[in-house]
Amino acid sequence: MGHNSITDTMDVSLISPSISSYKWKDGTLKLGIMASGNGSNFEAIARDIDDGRLSAEIKVLIYNNPDAYAAVRAAKWGVPAVLLNHRNYKRRQDLDGRIVQTLREYGVEWVVMAGWMRLVTSVLIDAFPNRILNIHPSLLPSFKGSHAVEAALAAGVKIAGCTVHLICLEMDSGPIIMQAAVPVLPDDTPETLHARIQVQEHRILPDAIALAPILYGSL
Repeated sequence: MGHNSITDTMDVSLISPSISSYKWKDGTLKLGIMASGNGSNFEAIARDIDDGRLSAEIKVLIYNNPDAYAAVRAAKWGVPAVLLNHRNYKRRQDLDGRIVQTLREYGVEWVVMAGWMRLVTSVLIDAFPNRILNIHPSLLPSFKGSHAVEAALAAGVKIAGCTVHLICLEMDSGPIIMQAAVPVLPDDTPETLHARIQVQEHRILPDAIALAPILYGSL
């Protein structure tokens, strides 16, 4: 028997908090998205906004790798994309300062790190206090860092997942907004497990964006 009945769907009980999708709509959130790679979470946010399920507007995409496919996705959705190559900055604080300047130029209120593979500093965090969300492919606080899926498999856990949380100075920490659990199958590889986790990332990230202003106050 195949695994489709387990892996292709996600019971709402495995998402916490368990809410009706996109229940909260209080004005239009002005988002700035930060991405380093493929940009599939950017696409999920843009699609749900376009479908009317999330009351938000993506004002700008900031990406740090010149070949990031996220920029292609941004062009598809008509979203301005700004390349800020981290290799051109001697200090993380200098890069973050330029990020803050760009976000403010585009009138961003909430920042979403959707696959941003760089540590950020107090320069960015202090500019948007309790206004920066991050998506991470584990059930935090377990398995922080850039190899979370591999670490989960190495540890032999039976349940993996993803977390949307507010950014703070400590890596992959900060208050948790939403989590989704994903079963680990006996024959899973990092690629197969990460693919199933991404399905749930795309599901909970827009919900968490809608929920965060309720929990932490809108601007």
